[in-house]
Amino acid sequence: MRAYTVQKGDTIRKVAVKFGIRPFDLILFNRQIMNEKSYIYPGEVLEIPAITKALTLQNAHFQCLCEYGPTDLDWDVKSLQENYRDYISTHFLSINTMGQSVLSHPLYSFKIGSGKKEIFYSGGWHANEWLTSKFLMTFIEELLHHYKNKQRWHGYELKDLFQKVTLYIVPLVNPDGVELVQQGIYPEHPMYKEVLTINKGCTEFDHWSSNIRGVDLNHQWPAGWEIEADESPQQPWPRHYSGTAPLTEPEARAVYDFTRSHNFSHVLAFHSQGQVIYWGYRGYEPAESKEMVERLSLVSSYVPVHTAESDGGYKDWFIQETGRPGFTIEVGVGTNPLPLSSFSEIWSNNVLLALEGLIL
Repeated sequence: MRAYTVQKGDTIRKVAVKFGIRPFDLILFNRQIMNEKSYIYPGEVLEIPAITKALTLQNAHFQCLCEYGPTDLDWDVKSLQENYRDYISTHFLSINTMGQSVLSHPLYSFKIGSGKKEIFYSGGWHANEWLTSKFLMTFIEELLHHYKNKQRWHGYELKDLFQKVTLYIVPLVNPDGVELVQQGIYPEHPMYKEVLTINKGCTEFDHWSSNIRGVDLNHQWPAGWEIEADESPQQPWPRHYSGTAPLTEPEARAVYDFTRSHNFSHVLAFHSQGQVIYWGYRGYEPAESKEMVERLSLVSSYVPVHTAESDGGYKDWFIQETGRPGFTIEVGVGTNPLPLSSFSEIWSNNVLLALEGLIL
């Protein structure tokens, strides 16, 4: 038996995976933990049972064994910087921060390729949709692995492709919210009182999709913002509150500035859930959007839907602002946060979609 002090970003599943044990074993030896969905908080001390043999994880790369959040992204950034330093030195790959969240988490952006055509993928917009971040980071890792090994990937010739295209990815737009959903709130949290007030005293956060200040980052955009704001909560809320004005939140403003500083031919914003692809906004979308969404549908099995009948979204603003194609990909099906087992479906149905998005 050994003691482990819970770190920021930890969950029961993350600690279990770290020590090669089952979540059940962790709960069994720590009776203060009620069940596998309970929160564990920074500074809490857990008893880690002694094991004779660590669990063997078969084909773990395309499984989601535990939650994915900002601390995991930090670790992945360091790993990519170490494993692909030659590609960073030649400027094929760059990893930067385009801003910070309310609680000063870095908002990472990844650039891959050297082509003139710029494309943008984003995910993790909503706090309980972190599987989109896991998908995009796995996509980056696999893409770089196949490129480094000079391998075609699902029939796509990556070397030729990235001479024509530069792909930008922001995998986690809402790190504060994701961390709240995964680890909950505790007295030492810098926004403890504010979050509990927004959540009406409730200490469960699976339903939370906003940022840490209770603003929905996909209702923050100056494309019909007034319409959406009038029909949504009028104060900070776990979901759907549009804020006091467009682009008040640092996360939304960072994506706005990032988009304005580039010349994206089209954008894909990953959300969950529904297994549909939204591709239009009030008739502002260009004619080629219909053919493009049909191609994305064929490689994913997701259903094209012209409009979500809503306003204020990033895709909506991009279409209205630029007159270029924008797509919202609603991965998975169920209730957010989707279960870990959903990742296999999300991966298998979206990896070809993400690759096809590079040749639209």
